[in-house]
Amino acid sequence: MKKLLYIIPLFALLASCNKFLDVQPQQQVDESQAITNAASAATAVNGLYNALGNDNYYGSNFPAISYLYGGDVVWTGSQAAPQEISAHKTTAYNSYIGSAWGAIYKTILSANYILEAVPKISDPLFVTATKNQYLGEAYAARALSYFDLARGWGGVQLILTPTHTPSDHAGIKRSTLADTYAQVLSDLNTAETLLPATTNRNRFTQKTIWALKARFYLYNKQWALAEQYATKIIGDNANYSLIGPYSSFFANNAVATPESIFEIAYSVSFKNTHSTWFLPPALGGRREWSPSSTLVSLLNNPAVGGNRSALIAQTAPPGNLWYGKLYYRNPLGTDPAYVIRLAELYLIRSEARAQQDNNFDAAVADLVSVRTRAGVTSAAPTSKADLLIAIDAERQVEFPFETDRWFNLVRRGKVADALGITDVNKYLFPIPASELLADPGNLDPNPGY
Repeated sequence: MKKLLYIIPLFALLASCNKFLDVQPQQQVDESQAITNAASAATAVNGLYNALGNDNYYGSNFPAISYLYGGDVVWTGSQAAPQEISAHKTTAYNSYIGSAWGAIYKTILSANYILEAVPKISDPLFVTATKNQYLGEAYAARALSYFDLARGWGGVQLILTPTHTPSDHAGIKRSTLADTYAQVLSDLNTAETLLPATTNRNRFTQKTIWALKARFYLYNKQWALAEQYATKIIGDNANYSLIGPYSSFFANNAVATPESIFEIAYSVSFKNTHSTWFLPPALGGRREWSPSSTLVSLLNNPAVGGNRSALIAQTAPPGNLWYGKLYYRNPLGTDPAYVIRLAELYLIRSEARAQQDNNFDAAVADLVSVRTRAGVTSAAPTSKADLLIAIDAERQVEFPFETDRWFNLVRRGKVADALGITDVNKYLFPIPASELLADPGNLDPNPGY
């Protein structure tokens, strides 16, 4: 972690139209520009969301690692880093891996700074409810960040306080995966007590925490709790619904629809560059990430993809090249980054119910809800084994360009079957070589790298 010992003064985060952490080089916290009042605290929290949406985190790299690893998106460019990932030959020197790791830890460090500074502020304009909201948002961002580190790299170093000097976090060893997940749950629990019980699709609320808890408990095979928290969101019919057709949550410049539980918002001054990599040159992109032939076939099969075929399109002859169009708002760059959607909650609950062996019909009904919204009328599964297979298959066509495919294959123990990768050491990403060199003796490499 020594490479990440310094963070940008959060007061400056919105002063520039550039993305978070592109404002200026990393440096030690400037206490003269620290969080000192209600206004600077608000700026810091806005900057925290920019950190989540940074190009190297949810803005591009982290989702890309998932779907390039997962095999349904292939690299068609010439850069070595994504080509390694797509070919499953990733090394500790891979720049995509290193950039994502760094961006996630920078988000954690920004959250830590808010958690330290906000309770100390004495400002008559800074009421308790707003203080609690900001603290809850910081805990939530840290929880999501450590969850992503855990599912990508395994147990990691837990940095829970700001870094003001190079020696602040010296000697911290990697935690176990269990301890890392325990920290995630602790932060989610704390955030839940602090955040308002409102509906906001671009900021953390109690409802966002419920959705993230459902995902957390699914990954940890705590089926009853996964079902419980998924139901809290699915049951809120006044605010959340599976809107149809499938493309309704993203087409025609849609944002923050009832389908969305948490998405990161972008603007012309804080751009999501995802579309550049998917769209063909005729539409202002580079088409260096493209749907695999297998994914194209699945999405274009009415019995499997249904109207999810709207996720892809084909260039004009003679090229006839398929491309993804979930992200298409080029050059504005205002495509949201979809962190968690209602469809995932239905599939979480379907799997959780199936695994408990006590409500098979309801588990099937949840799967059918997702299929029906997509215009799929295939026969429903009739056994637990078939249902679990069907849920996996549904995830593949429901979230092909989101941060799901690889992590779901690993979680379900399906990597070897789907991709032919039998070395379980390769189911985790490598710890970046630069981090290992910067912190020898404390940060150990993942086996096999």
